[in-house]
Amino acid sequence: MIGSENFWSLYGEAAKTAFGFFWKAGWAFVLGYFVSAMIQAFVSKRRLTPYMGALDFKSLSLSTLFGAISSSCSFAALATARSLFEKGAHFVAAVAFMFASTNLVIELGILILIFLGWQFLAAEVVGGLLLIAISSLLIQLTYPQKWVKAARKRLDKSSDFEDDFDWKKRIRSREGWQLVGHKFVMEWQMVWEEILIGFTIAGFMAVFVPAALWAKIFLIDAAGTLPEWLRVTENALIAPFVAALTFIGSMGNIPLATVLNANGVMFAGIMGFIYSDLMVPPLVIINAKYYGWRLALYIASIMYIAIVATALILHYVFALLGVTPESARAVSAVAQFKIDYTFWLNLAFASVAGGLVYLHRRHQKEHARGGMDHGGGLTLKRAIVYLFMVILAGGLVTLVLIGGPS
Repeated sequence: MIGSENFWSLYGEAAKTAFGFFWKAGWAFVLGYFVSAMIQAFVSKRRLTPYMGALDFKSLSLSTLFGAISSSCSFAALATARSLFEKGAHFVAAVAFMFASTNLVIELGILILIFLGWQFLAAEVVGGLLLIAISSLLIQLTYPQKWVKAARKRLDKSSDFEDDFDWKKRIRSREGWQLVGHKFVMEWQMVWEEILIGFTIAGFMAVFVPAALWAKIFLIDAAGTLPEWLRVTENALIAPFVAALTFIGSMGNIPLATVLNANGVMFAGIMGFIYSDLMVPPLVIINAKYYGWRLALYIASIMYIAIVATALILHYVFALLGVTPESARAVSAVAQFKIDYTFWLNLAFASVAGGLVYLHRRHQKEHARGGMDHGGGLTLKRAIVYLFMVILAGGLVTLVLIGGPS
């Protein structure tokens, strides 16, 4: 049992930890979405799409490349994959795009490097490609042709990509860079709620969830009593379900992966958790709206099998090479405030963000339009975001009044 005084102390520390995660990742988000916005503004989607209709290496490679240079927002990944599918991209290519868009984007890589280290970043890149290869093979072996045809009929063809353009002219123009600012802001409008929810949950889990619970879920205490292969397999099998229960997408689950890492979860379990962002219930429901429940559950099943297989392969290959990262990186070492490189990078990229917001406003003014509507009403997700804001604010007030635990 947690006493009243100890609870308020832990509450303040949890809020501080959540803000520490935000602080550590702030500059990385700006850099990642700045690069993503430039790629989206200066790389023509129309030139890539016609080459994704065949089931061959070229199609899968382009889908992977297209995903890697696209938005890291899980919801945007599903919407763009649907657009590709509508315009004739092969179903396998559309699934490959979804995986690449949530596992191979630059902003996610930077975040993993900051929170988890270079071994996890290397695993994310290698595993992301392996994930696409395994899922593509599985779909080819079990291709649900009738379901795919039904899904194509189900989708309308209303969505469209922007017109083709000369990227050399655009990159030299004022309008081109205003478009970069516009896309940067649009990216933030799509992901800020997911990031806030994910980082807040991670901060509170790091403080309130006892290590004993993680030990039970991931068989940490069974080391020496159960065969290691069994524990590795269990970690890989259970991690996607843990990820699904968090309801957190690709950018928000990295701090929680750090919490798992700090509590001794095995490498296979952490990678399985990171890769499972597309299996959270809201995203499965969106796929069901796009393609129907049969195909949506089929996609989720393929993803689950591919994720588990990839996590296991990575675990044993890294072990063979002797580069398996140790599960010991303390959350306190990541979520901390001090005058170091993070402070100066946050200061510099805050200026970059301000400039991009200015370009976004110029773009809106010259095009006489507002930004995209990302849910103006009080949705359940927005209500949760507001609740978390209140919780974080209350935690900071508590921290100031009584201080965190010593």
